Amino acid sequence: MNIKVDPDWWKKIFDEVYLLTDARSVCDEELTRQEVDLILEMLPVRPQHKILDLCGGHGRHSLELFARGFTGGTMLDYSKYLIDHARSNAEIKNYRIKLIQRDARDTGLPSESFDHVLILGNSLGYIAESEADALILQEAKRVLKKKGWILIDVTDGSKVEETLTPTAWHEIDADKVVCRQRELVGKRVDARELVLSKKEGLIRDSTYSIRIYRPGELAAMMEKAGFKKVRVQNDFRAHKDKGDYGFMNRRMLAIGRKL
Repeated sequence: MNIKVDPDWWKKIFDEVYLLTDARSVCDEELTRQEVDLILEMLPVRPQHKILDLCGGHGRHSLELFARGFTGGTMLDYSKYLIDHARSNAEIKNYRIKLIQRDARDTGLPSESFDHVLILGNSLGYIAESEADALILQEAKRVLKKKGWILIDVTDGSKVEETLTPTAWHEIDADKVVCRQRELVGKRVDARELVLSKKEGLIRDSTYSIRIYRPGELAAMMEKAGFKKVRVQNDFRAHKDKGDYGFMNRRMLAIGRKL
């Protein structure tokens, strides 16, 4: 198997179809609450703190934090569709979350303006350039205040290497099915994803590639970016039932501080 991947896949795939294919993880409100519980256990977050949800997708964590009284939220993502989706939900709830569509490597935000930066939901490893993730971490450090914290939530690469299956599929609903072919190529997983409707046929045929990190590699990258007191917790299982959840189950959470 040789999956050819468009290096700019991440600029196109995060839309309404993505919210269907990954709904088991990214549209599960109870799972989002559990993840925010972990954030609040690991970071000294206070109601007055400024929080940047970097690569925040459709805003599920920002919305949940706001619901709990943390009203100093800013969310940034590259996908216009996901930003618009987050804006619609925030307006319904009258949550004044600042929403920005921009590349995480160059946020345009003022230096030292946030108490915490969150990179959640396996949002590193998308960009083909080898230094892209390091640049995202450098940007996160730049916008953090002194003594501010970063929290990163990504798949545990060591678990992916142990358990990756070349094919997987699941039913989205009574009509739609998502099928994936995957292969490990060095430190990246290349995948082809087909979304099929029993009524309408092929909805989408796309490819993507995600760089994976073992716990020690993630810690080393954070330390190289200048973060101190780095700690990695690599035993987070988002889904308790059996099933192939790809990158969204066996995950690790890492924290570090800007001193």
